[in-house]
Amino acid sequence: MVDRSTESKAPAKRDESRVERDARKEAFDREVEDELRREQIEKIWKSYGTYILGAAAMIVVGVGGWKLWEGRQLAAANAAGGRFAAAAALAEQAKADDALKAFDEIAKNGPSGYATLAQLRLAGAHAKAGRTAEAVAAFETVTRLGEADPLLADYARLQIASLKLDSSDWTDLQNRLTPLAADKAPWRYSARELLGLAAWKAGKIEEARASFEQLLADRRVPPSIGERARIVMDAIVASELARGVAIRAEPVKAEPAKTEAPAAQPPAAEQKKKK
Repeated sequence: MVDRSTESKAPAKRDESRVERDARKEAFDREVEDELRREQIEKIWKSYGTYILGAAAMIVVGVGGWKLWEGRQLAAANAAGGRFAAAAALAEQAKADDALKAFDEIAKNGPSGYATLAQLRLAGAHAKAGRTAEAVAAFETVTRLGEADPLLADYARLQIASLKLDSSDWTDLQNRLTPLAADKAPWRYSARELLGLAAWKAGKIEEARASFEQLLADRRVPPSIGERARIVMDAIVASELARGVAIRAEPVKAEPAKTEAPAAQPPAAEQKKKK
């Protein structure tokens, strides 16, 4: 009689031995792969280890240098802020000359942001003192600063146009103000007001009317600008009405009456024949 238990154990042993062989083979393959990888790393390190270390050192030095530069910039900005506040305090104390010197020093040697603000304060001080040429030159310096904030640069252009309102012609002011009066320009309301005034002074009544009507129709216009626009618009309308009345009241010059020449008298011989 055949022992069934013995027959069932034989396949189980064969399966176990196969699993063990597969496990040993996988372990051997992993050892081989690890060894190959180790050899590749050693070859790469021998060939490029110096460069790798150099690159790592450069990264460390670069990060450290950046942090050092950043710290110095922050310290310089803090120092410039303190000097700017001191210069502003001098201006408030009516020490105009000392304030101008302090702002001029910051404008020449301070960080870009404070340098721009100091240049604007210089320009404003010159304008307040009636030094128009110096004020225009200071504002133009701001417009030429590549690192100046676009908002501040446009503000400087607006101030230049304002200072030139009485001295420049209509074409020059129109070229300066038209870009600043665009729909999305930050200083558009002030630019449109100046554009209307420039047109009015140049006798361009239609252009002036268009500028002020645009301001009066916009609900977002600042109240002060809207009030000035209303005053000027009233003056324009009044001047037009006065001009119309003057034209109607002007006497029409009468043309001299035409006198007819007397009829020519017939000769004396013809008169005798008639008799």
